[in-house]
Amino acid sequence: MYKNEPIFLQPVLQERIWGGKKLHTEFQYDIPSEKTGEAWVISAHPNGPSIIQNGPLEGKTLEEVWKGKGELFNKRPDNDGEYPLLVKILDAADDLSVQVHPDDQFAREVEGVPYGKTECWYVVSAEEGAELVLGHHAKTQEELAQMVDQGEWDKLLRRVKVKAGDFVYVPSGTIHAIGKGIVILETQQSSDITYRVYDYDRTDAAGNTRELHLERSIQVTTVPHQDAAVDQTETIYGDLVAKTLVEEHYFTVYHWALNGKASLELTHDFLQVSVLEGEATFTIEDQTFKVKKGTHFIVPNGIREYSLDGQAEFIVSHV
Repeated sequence: MYKNEPIFLQPVLQERIWGGKKLHTEFQYDIPSEKTGEAWVISAHPNGPSIIQNGPLEGKTLEEVWKGKGELFNKRPDNDGEYPLLVKILDAADDLSVQVHPDDQFAREVEGVPYGKTECWYVVSAEEGAELVLGHHAKTQEELAQMVDQGEWDKLLRRVKVKAGDFVYVPSGTIHAIGKGIVILETQQSSDITYRVYDYDRTDAAGNTRELHLERSIQVTTVPHQDAAVDQTETIYGDLVAKTLVEEHYFTVYHWALNGKASLELTHDFLQVSVLEGEATFTIEDQTFKVKKGTHFIVPNGIREYSLDGQAEFIVSHV
C-alpha cells in the first residue's frame, strides 16, 4: 500500500554537442561523457522520463505513475492529458543554438503534441562575462526574415549578461540561447519542440551541421520582442525565505532559502522541489528524509503538512 512520502527521482542525463562536465563536478551525477549537456531531473516526457527511486513506486517512471496513480497529483478523472511540467539542469560548456519555441496552439495544430514551450531559467552559476541571447531587434516579421536570410546575427540578436542568482522568464515565441559558461535550472512546459534559428555553422563528430527550422522559427517568433514582466515577492515561513520568481499561466516558480527550521503546508495539487545547495531534512508525520544538493523530488497531493530543517537552497515549482 502506498504511504504518503516524497517521490524522489533519478535524473536522466542527455549528451549534447555543447555539453560539458559540470553536471558531474557540481552535482556529482554519473555523466555518460564530457559532452553531457542536460539532466532531466523531474520529467514524465517520453524522450527522458525520470525513474522513481523510493517506496512502493520504486522503478516506475513518473509518466507511468502520472497515468496510473493520478490521485498523487490531484489529477482530475476527466484529465487524460500529459504531465504538464519538466525540470532540467543544463551545463552550457559552449553556446547553445539560437532557437525559439511555439505556443500551445501552434504545437497542437502543426506538431500534433499537447504543449508548446514556455520556460524560465534560474542561473546556478556563470563564468565572468557570460551572456544569453534573449530576444531580437527586428521591428517586423519581414525585417526578421530578411536579417535571418542575410545572416545578420550581430545586428539581430539581443544579448544580456547574467550572473549566478539571476532569473529569466522565456515565454514561447522568444528567440533565445544559453551562452557558454552558464549552468541553469530550467522549469518549462513538458515539451521537446525546438526550432533552431542559428547554430554557428558548427558540425558534429561526423562533420554534419544540425538542422535549422527557419520557416517555422519566423512563423512563431514574437515581433517586436518585448521583455516579459515578472512581479517578484517574498514570504517568510519560520527560517525559510520563499521568493516568488514568476507566477503565470503554466507554472509558478519559487526560490527558497532555508537557514534553520520551517513548517509548511501543501496548498497546491503537488510541488516539485530541486535542491541547489546545502543539506536539509524533510519530515512528514513520523518519516524523515535527508535531501542535499542535486536531489529532486515531488511532494504529492496526499501530504498536507511537512517541515524542513537545515541550511539549503531550493527551486520549487507547481502548476
